[in-house]
Formats: sequence, C-alpha cells, structure tokens
Amino acid sequence: MSATLEFPLVRSSIAGVPVAELAAKYGTPTYVYDFESIERAVKDLAPFDVIRFAQKANSNIAVLDFLRQRGVLVDAVSAGEVHRAVSAGYELHGEPHPVVYTADIFDRASLDLVVEKGLHVNCGSEEMIRQLGERAPGANVTLRINPGFGHGHSQKTNTGGEQSKHGIWHENLDGALQLADRYGVTVTGLHMHIGSGADFEHLSQVGQALETIARKVGRSITTISAGGGLPTRYRSSDTQVDIERYFKIWDETRRRLQEEFGHAITLEIEPGRYLVAECGFLVAEIRAIKRMGKNLFYLLDAGFNSLARPILYGAYHPMSISPAKGGAGERETVPVVVGGPLCESGDIFTQQDGGFVCSRDLPVAEVGDFLVIEAAGAYGFVMASNYNSKPLPAEVAIYRGSHQVIRARQTNEDLTRGERLASWNG
Repeated sequence: MSATLEFPLVRSSIAGVPVAELAAKYGTPTYVYDFESIERAVKDLAPFDVIRFAQKANSNIAVLDFLRQRGVLVDAVSAGEVHRAVSAGYELHGEPHPVVYTADIFDRASLDLVVEKGLHVNCGSEEMIRQLGERAPGANVTLRINPGFGHGHSQKTNTGGEQSKHGIWHENLDGALQLADRYGVTVTGLHMHIGSGADFEHLSQVGQALETIARKVGRSITTISAGGGLPTRYRSSDTQVDIERYFKIWDETRRRLQEEFGHAITLEIEPGRYLVAECGFLVAEIRAIKRMGKNLFYLLDAGFNSLARPILYGAYHPMSISPAKGGAGERETVPVVVGGPLCESGDIFTQQDGGFVCSRDLPVAEVGDFLVIEAAGAYGFVMASNYNSKPLPAEVAIYRGSHQVIRARQTNEDLTRGERLASWNG
C-alpha cells in the first residue's frame, strides 16, 4: 500500500471501472471490492511467517479464496466461519494450522465441530480449556491472553483491559496452565490482540507483554501471534503503519524466545481490517435531497442496515459523489448530512461517537447521482441486517479490470424464507 491515500470528493470510477457502469449493471446499494488492494496489503505483511486473516472482517468466500491462493491462512470465530473457510477451499489440517478456531466460549455446535474435526483452538477463557480437555484430552492449544491493557479507535473495539470480555486475564495464567496440565493439554501458542485500530505505541507494548507470558509458559511454545488491530486509513491525513518497524519489534521478541527455548518459533500476525478495509466501496444512489432548517440532507438507498459502523462507533468513512451522467470535474462543496432510508432517527452516516449528527463538505449533487462510501471493505457487509425488511446488498469484485458478482442481491422472497405461519389447535 502507498504511504498516503487520496480520497477524492468526486469519483468517476472504482479500480478503473466507471461507477455509473457498476450501478447500472448491479444496482444499488452494492458493495464493490478492489481485489488488487487486497493483494497489495498481503504483500505488505510478507515479512511475517504466517498471515492469518481474521475473516469476521469480510467473510465472503470469494475474498477467502483469493487470500487462500496467496498463502494467507484463516481465523474462524464460529462453526459458520469454519464452514466458510472449507467452502473457500481451505484444508482443516496442516502445518501451520490452515484454520484456527478462536473464541472466548464454545457454543455446543462449535465444540462438537472442533472435537469432530480435530481443529486447533485459540482459547480465550479457562472454561474453554476445561471443556476441550474433557472432550479431547491431550490436545494442543493456543492461549489468548488479555495483558491488562487495550486500545482501539472506539471503546467498543477495545479488546484488552479489565473492561474487555476477551482473553484469559494475565494474572490468571497459572490457573489456566494448571487446568491444561489436568487434562494433558499442551500450550503451544500465545496470542494477544488489544483492539481494532490501536495506535503504534500500544501495539508495540504487546510484544513485551507476550514475551513475559511466554517465559512463564515455557518451551512448549512454538508459535506466537501479534494479533491484529493494525490501523486503517480512513482520512487522507492518515498515514500507513510502519510495518517494517512493527515486524522488527516482534522479530526481536521471537529471537529472544528462540534463544531461551532452544527451538524455532513461528511468528504470526492476524489482520482483519488491514487486509480488506481499503478495498471496499459501498455504492448508493441519492434518492432525495432536502433541507431541514439549517441542515441539508442527502438521503440514500443505503442505511445502517447496509453499513452499521457509523451508528455503532461513530466511525468516519470518506465519501465521494459520482455523477450519474459521468464526469469527475470540480464541483462546489456544501455542508451535508448524509442519511439513509430507514425509519430510524439514527440512520445517519455522518455522525460522531455518541450519536451526535454532524455535516460533511461534499460536492453539490442531484437526485440520481451516486454517493460512494469508501474504505468500507471491513465490518461492512458482514454486519449488515434486514432491518426494516430491507434485502441485503449485492457484493461485486473487481480484479485487473474484470468485475463479477460474488454475492447476489437478496430478494423479497429471501426475506421470508424459513418463516412459517403459526397453526394453532384451538
């Protein structure tokens, strides 16, 4: 990826394909993914021994297959994600583990699947060690440790510290190891993830914390994971994280542990947003423009049912206007509040954390023009819903100028598939 990223206010194309052409062929709202962006992000992380994609960020099987073909392994947080990985061509066994199940609990279906398939597990609670040990004594596991601190772009994405539910509390490590010994479970890996969108200073602290934990566990450790959380650029002023510097911190940690333990240690990284956020664009049509007192509203056919991050976190996404009649010339800008079609006051894309509505300077537009919400490839479609009985958007992939549907748009018939009218006897 380039050191800086430009987000134009007027956009004529995505990955070389005209926005108007995409909208005419696939309709709106539609997620569009530039697969060459994914490819560049994978190359950025090449110094690490293993890149393990946190597929919850974007679990479309075409995305998973594209990553698999480029040597990226996968992290699954549910039985459904394991199914997706297999559907995308992943084997369940190999070295290093192609698929790792990571969670803080086992639901019953996931535990059954893990035991049946012999999946490697990244345990986020002592109870997971016990439940796995009872069903599969002698298993090898990774432990996800909460180091006692965390950071992220929002409190809701902070996955470390005492307010987070994630991981085994660092002060409870001895108890977790004793539980593992009881069932003959061997701890072969350590994993730490402190939050999505953490800054470099906090990310660098994780290596020191993990090294301390590794020494307590001992030489059974063969894999350490830097977790995820690499910052993603959502504004033109954002700069790319220094991957070379970040790798050096972890490589030094790995080398010290290798010297102490006397054997090789595999260094993994577990990105989610970093691989897919910048590849994604949500293309929507402006269906109404109206003034409410001092505020000018652009109302789209996409709402928080299509992209939930702004209403959940007050997340900022760059936006651009794509004229329906083509062209990408300069346009006057005006302060605009951008909202969706839902019967919900919170259905606003330009809002800050806490639900405070704000405006964005965007080009003057007309009804029928397209508004493109950018850097939307992570936690976009995967968090979409059928609220207000809205069908889920289509997903489209572009690679080297070629584009195709990788998920069909839902139909109204899809909305009620599986539902049944109740039949009462008396």
